[in-house]
Amino acid sequence: MMLHYDRLGHGPNVLLAFHGAGQTGSVCFAPFGAHLGDFYTIYAFDLFYHGQSKGLYGRKDFAEDDLLTKALWKSFIQGFLVKNSIVRFDVAGFSLGGRYALATAEAFPERLDHLLLIAPDGVTEHPLYTLATRFAYARWVFRQLVRNPKPLFAVTELAGQLRIIPKNLVYFVRYMLDTPAERQRLYRTWVSLRELSFSILSLYDLLKKNRVKVWLFVGKYDRVFPLHRLKTLSRLLPTERFVVLESSHTRLVEWAAGNLSLLLKKPENSGSG
Repeated sequence: MMLHYDRLGHGPNVLLAFHGAGQTGSVCFAPFGAHLGDFYTIYAFDLFYHGQSKGLYGRKDFAEDDLLTKALWKSFIQGFLVKNSIVRFDVAGFSLGGRYALATAEAFPERLDHLLLIAPDGVTEHPLYTLATRFAYARWVFRQLVRNPKPLFAVTELAGQLRIIPKNLVYFVRYMLDTPAERQRLYRTWVSLRELSFSILSLYDLLKKNRVKVWLFVGKYDRVFPLHRLKTLSRLLPTERFVVLESSHTRLVEWAAGNLSLLLKKPENSGSG
């Protein structure tokens, strides 16, 4: 199992960074390199089926056995840390990358200083994700909709107009299934990650016991991961580490990087990589 990554910055602290759907690590976390490159050396990964990374087992195509378990992920990160002589580190996850960030934090709480979550997936499970991935028949239906999404678009648009489902879910469907390539990548990604689920209360308790500082950044105008979907975590955090930014989903990483450049460089927040 391999993932491509780019190194950004040259700082003394290590950050493992996981991007959002349809992105690459280097593009997504370029603002971190610009704002925090003297604080962090950033390992910005291309997630599976994104950028220069292939599937879990190095294949360009997809099979049902391409399933990322927590044990597999922990083994991969452990190997990466050993290879790069990394002892302590921070983790950042944006959107889809939040699920990878949470899995990493759960696997290595004793080695983390900060967990930086930016509109993260995995804190709560989107009902559409649950419906599409949990059962074999549902995955078959999902696969058909990837090939021909028009019926799904029509149903969600009508349901949104009738207020049966919230408007942000209608937007979410359109956002994630816009082109054939995005639909194929979404199917592969969602199905392969279906075992990466978390009890946020238990995970936060584990991180708190290990003195890991958890930061949550959300966008006031984010329609993909609106504020109410992240209340489970936001209610647990100290006020200063739950940050609502005047941003939409697409610019959140840039805004978070600017914010963190002021917060993390305070002497009391400095760590060593």
